[in-house]
Amino acid sequence: MRPLRFVALGDSLTEGVGDRVGETWRGWAPLLAGGLAPVDAAAEFTNLAVSGAQTRDVLERQTPQALALRPDVVSVVIGVNDTLRYTFDIHAVAARLDQAYAAFRAQNAVLLTACLPDPGSMLRLPGALARPLARRQRAVNTVVHALSERYGAVHLHAADGEWISDRAMWSADRLHPGERGHRQLARRFHALLAEAGVATGPAPSPEPEFPAPTRSANLLWLATAGTGWVVRRCTDLLPQLLTLAAAEVRHKARGTSARLDLSASHAVASALAALSVADQQPDAA
Repeated sequence: MRPLRFVALGDSLTEGVGDRVGETWRGWAPLLAGGLAPVDAAAEFTNLAVSGAQTRDVLERQTPQALALRPDVVSVVIGVNDTLRYTFDIHAVAARLDQAYAAFRAQNAVLLTACLPDPGSMLRLPGALARPLARRQRAVNTVVHALSERYGAVHLHAADGEWISDRAMWSADRLHPGERGHRQLARRFHALLAEAGVATGPAPSPEPEFPAPTRSANLLWLATAGTGWVVRRCTDLLPQLLTLAAAEVRHKARGTSARLDLSASHAVASALAALSVADQQPDAA
């Protein structure tokens, strides 16, 4: 019998940004892989996650590669980068996730998913700028919740909780976990998989293996690579975000902010309803 095979899909979070080991990133996924099987029968692990990936990248590039590997366990943790793009469309996000989840479940792989905190609050943006991003991330999380239930995924609720406000969990950019945060994600996934009888190895340690970066090292990273990372992710969004912020201010002044939340909720409901209708359509002749 071959070893248990774990394949991870996603963006910079799963690539491991924030948890540097030597000259590379590690992150929660390989930490989890180390505890999926007993020590004397280590799991095979492949990380296909790429920094900056969106749901389109996961569906069109990473999913075919992962399917070819015939994984026993597969993680699809994605969506934050979609919220940071001018082209954000919750209908498209839902349709792509639905196709990816369905493909893996058709191979009988154990599917791991997670909902995530919104980038606006993590970056501590002013309210008028943060609220549109929060609304988008809530929409993505709602879709992930619904589709995770539909496909019987092992779902981790990581969108809130004490770990969000614990500075020790986060790297210098405040968008990615540091080593301690990645370890918590790995441990929480491991607990869910152990409960399901999938993870049979030891849980990852909660304690960091390496010293936390110094303040000067964090500042240097932000001034160089970190700032560039944020700029590359948000450049095409900024003009639209300013427009969205202006709408937030207008609605708040009029006392009609609830309309924006209601509109977002309707969009999510419409996106999920469209998937249900598509499932009921007979195959084309």
